[in-house]
Amino acid sequence: MNGITMTTWRSLLVTAVILAVFSAGSYASSDKKSAKVYRDVNAIGHRVIGYQTGLGNWYSLDKEKQIGAQVSAEYEKSTSLLNDGATQAYIDQLTLVISKNSDAQFPIKTHIVDSVDSFAVTLAGGYQYISRGLLLQMQNECELAAVIARGIAHTSLRSATRLTTRADLMKAMAIPVMGSGGSIANSTSNTNLSIPLTLLKFARGDEFAADYFGIQYLYKSGYSPECFTSFIRKVWPAQAQPTSEAFSSFPPLQKRLQALRQEISEILPSQTTAVTNTENFLRFQDHLRSLAPAAKPLLRKPTLLRPGRRS
Repeated sequence: MNGITMTTWRSLLVTAVILAVFSAGSYASSDKKSAKVYRDVNAIGHRVIGYQTGLGNWYSLDKEKQIGAQVSAEYEKSTSLLNDGATQAYIDQLTLVISKNSDAQFPIKTHIVDSVDSFAVTLAGGYQYISRGLLLQMQNECELAAVIARGIAHTSLRSATRLTTRADLMKAMAIPVMGSGGSIANSTSNTNLSIPLTLLKFARGDEFAADYFGIQYLYKSGYSPECFTSFIRKVWPAQAQPTSEAFSSFPPLQKRLQALRQEISEILPSQTTAVTNTENFLRFQDHLRSLAPAAKPLLRKPTLLRPGRRS
């Protein structure tokens, strides 16, 4: 091949594919955010914000549905769910309202984890889990709606399967490197170091995007977007941020708040009326507090191949 080895050809091909995917795949970037359709809240429900099957995402919608069903079933085997009809009915109704004002291509189902811990998990295919501890931490229905809206944004973005696609590509890139002349041990250690940091960088981009579209869904559903920023400050306090951004899957708190404030002022039209709290929410939390104390199960985070996002 004119002096170029097969290994070199493989390396060039894999690198070209990865560059194409990674350069096209970070639509949390300013160029995508500036596109008119992504800034138009009236276009919500008539736009595609997550990559379809192709270089940016190797998983079809049907395959993601299948993965989501499998992962959720596995997750629930090691997680205690709250089985209370009244509580679930309220969450189902709130989820339905927000999902109708989103770009999600999957039906959304929100489950309640019976744990005093405060967290939310979004799995592939439209499966969400919110802990009882987080539900009780929310001060009004608007903040709770922000939690659900942000999870639905991850579903719309297809964050889980896109990140898995990137991980698979990074593994593919490591194969020709190991045969390109240097020590296998050195090549492997360098690759193992670079892959997680690269994936964390793209994960931060996905989190920015979930904020960006999640607050639009909250607004479109009739809630005050200010509740989104109060929810972010509450769940991700500044003192909990890691010392180095490079080692975190979430962007720094102040960067997120700055981006959200800019979006509120530049993109979201002013509201004449906006919901902050409701009598239904007050009854919901009173009922939740009246139930038997929550357990604190050992939660098993879904693996990368079985995609999941944890907040």
